[in-house]
Amino acid sequence: MSRIRAAVLGSPIEHSLSPVLHRAAYQELGLGERSYDRFEIDEAALPGFLAQLGPEWAGLSLTMPLKRAIIPLLDEISDTAASVETVNTVVFTEDGRKVGDNTDIPGLLAALGEQGVQKVESAAVLGAGATASSALAALARICTGEVTAYVRSEARAAEMREWGERLGVDVRTADWSRAAEALAAPLVIATTPAGATDELAASVPAAAGTLFDVLYDPWPTPLAAAWTHRGGKLLGGLDLLVHQAVLQVELMTGCPTAPLAAMRAAGEAALRARH
Repeated sequence: MSRIRAAVLGSPIEHSLSPVLHRAAYQELGLGERSYDRFEIDEAALPGFLAQLGPEWAGLSLTMPLKRAIIPLLDEISDTAASVETVNTVVFTEDGRKVGDNTDIPGLLAALGEQGVQKVESAAVLGAGATASSALAALARICTGEVTAYVRSEARAAEMREWGERLGVDVRTADWSRAAEALAAPLVIATTPAGATDELAASVPAAAGTLFDVLYDPWPTPLAAAWTHRGGKLLGGLDLLVHQAVLQVELMTGCPTAPLAAMRAAGEAALRARH
């Protein structure tokens, strides 16, 4: 049986644009027989869901809270995923193995590279958690100096310093009460939930550098809007989502090149329709 099914799992999941992007890719590639769905699945339901999947499944995309919960249920994970203990992609092989990968890290790098951000002398990360660790892994390849992570607890701070040591990144941590200081960095990566950075919008400096705000709905965030007003370079969650989805499509279909432009256009149209 052909492996023609895929889906995104998470909770909540209704907001996910992944079906829009993957279906646009299938249409552009002439893969009309393939399907891509979304399922509301939490950590408790994940083992049962995986167990009932048949041989028609090609792969899965994973969002919160499943990016680490999935790991014990897999047969192997890539070095990239292992480096941050975070899996956002599962590919089912012909021999029935479940292989985990992480396309967020190369997706972050590809999105930054598309905007001409190849190297930075220092950077700031707002928040902690799975996306923040992926951001550190990306920064390990392009940041030549110190990364400062702004977090809300000492436990989170210790976690980010540990990730820095593992990834070979010089990480300094600071309390969230000082988060406005982050905005002076040449590259700021905001990994926090909706609303968390709204209070920082009034503190955007006159000479703003590059902000990568990983949210895409609602968009723009108050911080992103203020950044644009100051003339800074801005990347949003759709940039990350599209670039990581391109890699997922290639992994799940075996096609060497996914249609980036068509996927981006579909995502932009879907966001416009929502608002």
